[in-house]
Amino acid sequence: MQSDLFSAWLFFLRWCHIFSGIIWIGHLYFFNFVNVPLQGVLDKEVKPKVNPLLLPRALWWFRWGAMMTFVFGLVLLFSKYGLPGSEGNLWRDADGGLTGRAQWIMMGSTLGTIMWFNVWFIIWPAQRQIITWVKGGQNPPEMPALAKRALLFSRTNAYLSAPMLFCMIGPNNFGYFSWPIFGLVSAGSLFVMWGMIRMGFKVGQTV
Repeated sequence: MQSDLFSAWLFFLRWCHIFSGIIWIGHLYFFNFVNVPLQGVLDKEVKPKVNPLLLPRALWWFRWGAMMTFVFGLVLLFSKYGLPGSEGNLWRDADGGLTGRAQWIMMGSTLGTIMWFNVWFIIWPAQRQIITWVKGGQNPPEMPALAKRALLFSRTNAYLSAPMLFCMIGPNNFGYFSWPIFGLVSAGSLFVMWGMIRMGFKVGQTV
């Protein structure tokens, strides 16, 4: 039986994890649904004035939202399942295998970790270099390739975000892990995300 203090600790960690995740994924969707279409129509003379002011602020919240989501998620995972007297028994079923709940959590954690890695080791380093060049009035030949790389992995994270979120919610709604359900949700999320990205280039251009 968990003590009231320990339950409060888990609630605090879960709240911080979700709150940080909203900041992270909110900025991920801002970049993919709003900023990318905007960059495509901005005049070349405007970009050096706007982007050095906008992007560092947005990228700060984006990358640190990712970091805090990752850190709070790890602490929550360890606190809930790794400490003595915790719910660690939920990780093994009667046959000694992983329970359905554990499989959903591990799948969501794996997708979230891939997304976090993309942010900190691919997207942010590329954007930092691009912003440095723009601030310095430089336009080296490497810039387009670096911008495409950052966009590719940002798109990847956008596509991964939907099945990741489903996996995080899954343990509270499914008592078992199902590859067909995961595959169906993943395929559906790819289609929905593809449609929303395309919509970003068309909607919101008038009041």
